[in-house]
Amino acid sequence: MFTTAIARTPSRSLIDGISQTPEMGKPDYELALKQHERYVEILRELGLKVTVLEPAEDFPDSVFIEDNALCTPHGVAIISRPGADTRRDEVKLPDLRAALEEHYDTIEEVVDPGTVDPGDILMVGDHYYIGISHRTNDAAADQIIKILEAHGMTGEKVKVEGILHLKDDVVYLDKKDLIVAKAYENHPAFADYNKIVVDDDEYYAVNSLWINGTVIVPEGFPKTEKAIRDAGYEVVLINTSEFEKITGSLTCMSLRF
Repeated sequence: MFTTAIARTPSRSLIDGISQTPEMGKPDYELALKQHERYVEILRELGLKVTVLEPAEDFPDSVFIEDNALCTPHGVAIISRPGADTRRDEVKLPDLRAALEEHYDTIEEVVDPGTVDPGDILMVGDHYYIGISHRTNDAAADQIIKILEAHGMTGEKVKVEGILHLKDDVVYLDKKDLIVAKAYENHPAFADYNKIVVDDDEYYAVNSLWINGTVIVPEGFPKTEKAIRDAGYEVVLINTSEFEKITGSLTCMSLRF
């Protein structure tokens, strides 16, 4: 169960964020701000205490704060070393460390030559699947697994191909339920899980967010919404159109623990 989240207000520089889909155009900042406010409101409605950090104008993608740290339930947070050069220094923002220090006595850091975006890290209980991607390398994964094991947790590597982050295609809900894109329906690493398989025309909805029994789902994907409800979950819908334009989604916008 989650009790706490950390988010960061979008900066006006958001319109220059990294995008894998430039054909979708640039975000409308004012609309993005309203959508982010609603996102935080939903987290609070679901019982989380949310700390919202100030915008970081030097970092257009800083709203996607999940890529700054891995927050575990066992007393340790791991500050990342993001894979994109333009995001590398986000983790040095003092308000991020201060927010983590309010909740964690032990804070570790991934160091060179490791690079990692925690969008590549899927938490299932005390086990962590670490996607090896263009953003996350073996050196970082090895460091993270060593830290996890020192704190009674485990991790394993999963090769990621054709997507930005592992959680673009695989998201854990609860009760051994996964939401997956078709490319991961038969992946051997996830053979023992129940799978809600998302059709290609609703691909963006893979990245839905489980919070204490409720799943936050992006608007406009009725087949995925129905499948999640049919699996026994309450659903809350949210419009994240402006973040989709810069390849951002629901898990990206908060640290939850």
